[in-house]
Amino acid sequence: MASNKTLVPEAKKALEQFKMEAANEVGVTLNQGYNGDLTSRQAGSIGG
Repeated sequence: MASNKTLVPEAKKALEQFKMEAANEVGVTLNQGYNGDLTSRQAGSIGG
């Protein structure tokens, strides 16, 4: 079963930055917090 917990809490900031950079590279603008307004195509392009 998959879990959304960060196994290494100290890595959380780096993971968030990586997510933002990856989304930016494929042209998807992410906001801090809620991103439920993304289209299915946008969410799929960033692996969500």
